Amino acid sequence: MARWKVKRTDWMFKLVGSETFQIGKTKCKINIDAVSGFMYEYTIEVNGKSLQKFSENQSKIMNCWVMTLDDVPTRIVLEKDTLDIWVNGQKLDTTGEFTDDGTETHFAIGEHSCYVKAVSSGKKREGIIHSLIVDGQEIPWTKE
Repeated sequence: MARWKVKRTDWMFKLVGSETFQIGKTKCKINIDAVSGFMYEYTIEVNGKSLQKFSENQSKIMNCWVMTLDDVPTRIVLEKDTLDIWVNGQKLDTTGEFTDDGTETHFAIGEHSCYVKAVSSGKKREGIIHSLIVDGQEIPWTKE
């Protein structure tokens, strides 16, 4: 889906140390540490947090669905705080609608009719549950 080129300097590189780079506006850093002998440990930081912590935080503020539409790998992301919908990195125009049990955010991907349905879980800890419907079929969300 997304492709980027990590900064290349010379063909020579240190076996240990760190290298910083950016993906869009996101600052990243890869750390390479010697563990013992010729064994090394690699860690990645995103915006100053471990990749695991960054991923956990992202899953709290976004929902992601990955599917294939018209033979094209498609990633649909809902930003929970703004209700913005992104498809393969492009923000889409949407139309919101209130329903008896929650809200629906409608949008189209090519000829496909889509919407994100938001309903209360009835449990304070779980909050709002978001579901993606494409051409009348619910798509399971992807945990990343």
